[in-house]
Amino acid sequence: MRASPRRTQPFILAFAGAALAQFAILLAAPIRPLVEGFSGDLAALSAWLIRAAGGACVRHAAVLSSPARHFAMEIRDGCNGVNVVVLLWSAILAYPASLKWKLIGLSGGLAAIQILNLLRLISLFYLGQYSWSLFELAHLYLWESLIIIDGMIVFSLWIRRLPQKSVRAV
Repeated sequence: MRASPRRTQPFILAFAGAALAQFAILLAAPIRPLVEGFSGDLAALSAWLIRAAGGACVRHAAVLSSPARHFAMEIRDGCNGVNVVVLLWSAILAYPASLKWKLIGLSGGLAAIQILNLLRLISLFYLGQYSWSLFELAHLYLWESLIIIDGMIVFSLWIRRLPQKSVRAV
């Protein structure tokens, strides 16, 4: 079954508009401290989980370190999963569904991406202590792709679970 241009063009335009608006908001000066704070919160939660599992981790702001292994990593934009959340949210907001289902998709998608991102951060913390080349491979290619694929899977599952009555006509 092929999607008709009559249905895809409004989606693409709404998706692009929502993505541009959200990225503009993220780059706005008043929001930057919130984004950096979120990265620090991710670092705090990652460090807590690492220590709870018996690992050694020191956290300072958005930096996780292992002094014994002489390794540290900083959680920056792109590492905090926010970019993929913006893309997922843009797709959900652009899709012709009811507000209730959009809110379900937005909150569930945020949770799904951030849970996987926590696993990403923790695995990278351990990889970085033992192999810089594996850290780079996992950081730049493997996990980046997996987080994006996670967003695509979440969107696909969300669409499949939408009750037909909650889809608006275009």
